[in-house]
Amino acid sequence: MSRFGGRWPLASLLLLLSLLLGGAFFFCEYLIYFPAVLKCGWPRVERPRGGGGGGGVEGGPPDSPPLRAMVLSDTHLLGAVGGHWFDKLRREWQMERAFQTALWFLQPEVVFILGDIFDEGKWSSQKNWEDDVRRFKRMFRHSGDTELVVLVGNHDIGFHYEMDWFKLQRFEKVFNASSTRMMTKNGVNFLLVNSVALHGDGCPICQSVEKELARISGDLDCSLQNSPDGCEDAHVYPPTAPIMLQHYPLYRVSDAGCTGADAAPPEERKLLFREKYDVLSKEASQKLLQWFKPRLILSGHTHSGCEVIHDNKYPEVSVPSFSWRNRNNPSFILVSVSPGSYALSKCFLPEESTVIGVYSLVGACSMLLVVAHCLWMKGLMQCLSLVGKHKSI
Repeated sequence: MSRFGGRWPLASLLLLLSLLLGGAFFFCEYLIYFPAVLKCGWPRVERPRGGGGGGGVEGGPPDSPPLRAMVLSDTHLLGAVGGHWFDKLRREWQMERAFQTALWFLQPEVVFILGDIFDEGKWSSQKNWEDDVRRFKRMFRHSGDTELVVLVGNHDIGFHYEMDWFKLQRFEKVFNASSTRMMTKNGVNFLLVNSVALHGDGCPICQSVEKELARISGDLDCSLQNSPDGCEDAHVYPPTAPIMLQHYPLYRVSDAGCTGADAAPPEERKLLFREKYDVLSKEASQKLLQWFKPRLILSGHTHSGCEVIHDNKYPEVSVPSFSWRNRNNPSFILVSVSPGSYALSKCFLPEESTVIGVYSLVGACSMLLVVAHCLWMKGLMQCLSLVGKHKSI
């Protein structure tokens, strides 16, 4: 027995443990994102669809090759006040690896993030804000072939009663764009809405946002009507109904009708939503639908997936949170869209329970290997006596 009791068995054990633990770490922190994203693909646009003119407008531009848009929401980068350093490190690493893997494999032309980029933007100091922005830009870095478009959420500038011009302009300066605007890409109109400012109570920011939305609506009407009288100074958009993107969902009573793997848990689906807090008010929702007649609405905020139809013709898709802190199974939306049609598919990321399960299994196997080595080298009684001595120290 002494022949085999030298350093080689121990060295072999350490090597095996290193390979086992290192392999688990490499798989869970790098490789696991690849098979998840490889299952995803861009949906095919086969025919016009969508309400409110979603199938294109008579006399409008013919369909061009579909634009590839990736849509995610509610990244909630943890801040200096409420974010534990390990939680912050873990969540940001997960989102960075998932995003960079998806970017490398799917190569979207545009990425939309539907608000709540930061968790503490509503109260962060300038120093903490700059640190949060630096980390966001590192995590969501991208090549010049991909355009990153960021919308504002309540955690970025505060709920309506916390919102002010300083926070809004600080956000707009970082992302180099107004928080409410029409963006046209490849003949497709994307309406980006600052939904935090749609309380309809006449606050200065609310007035400014509603005035801009009314102007865009008028210009779009002129484009759809082929520039009738009174439209000489209107901005010309492609004559198609827009895809509307915002942080808050349009008004709905609850998530009771929502189903799917990323829907809210069953016990939460029947909880009633609060207007102007969980969803937009009925009034603001109807105003947006009447002004723009969108062929598709994409929203975030609830952290769960849902599909609803407003007024039997305006489809809305709620995009779940992209952060594992908010969900066990984050996901994002892939949209193939042309001027006259669109198609959606959903891409699920690895479940955190899977990662925990792999680490737990490897940890248990490692313990069994150590015990087996101890039994082989010293015998059961000596192993137990060593454990007893260790406990008594």
